[in-house]
Amino acid sequence: MLNKLIIDSSSRDSTFILRDAICNEIMPIIKKNRPIVILCIGTDRSTGDSLGPLVGHKLTFLARDKIYIYGNLDIPIHAKNLKKTLTDIKKNFKNPYIVAVDACLGSIQNIGNIIIESKPLSPGSALKKNLPKVGDLSITGIVNLSGTLEFMILQNTRLNTVMKLADVISNGIYHSILKTIGGKRKNSLVKTKIM
Repeated sequence: MLNKLIIDSSSRDSTFILRDAICNEIMPIIKKNRPIVILCIGTDRSTGDSLGPLVGHKLTFLARDKIYIYGNLDIPIHAKNLKKTLTDIKKNFKNPYIVAVDACLGSIQNIGNIIIESKPLSPGSALKKNLPKVGDLSITGIVNLSGTLEFMILQNTRLNTVMKLADVISNGIYHSILKTIGGKRKNSLVKTKIM
């Protein structure tokens, strides 16, 4: 069980630190033969909230036996379809292990950091949205400063910050799957539309 781990995305070792943390969490899940769902939350209509869809987009090719990707630039998972998506996941998979990826706001010195925890995240909390908590493992990237007018802050977030976070998170997830499952794609399934 992973306590809060904060990773500086600008560190040279950030991808490998994230990879090792994810490996430690998913290895027992893989041994139990549970499906792993990587749920990338956010919308491409707001720069600051596009972290999840960008990560999902970068991981589309990763889908393989027991690994499923939900949320990408083509079909983002956001406030309007999150509940339905969670219902579909519970209906389609027996006891799935959900890795939730989302953007968040934080203090100025933490912008660009990645937080990984063995607990659910609260999507939409910066905008005071009442959405279900989601994830057995949460990976959040701090994209900008929290405070007042969060909607405007998310809209005015630098794409460069979001892209750097997306690169580290997607590479960390990718390398954790390679290290634990291997590189062979089996009966792959990429979730490209909401049923």
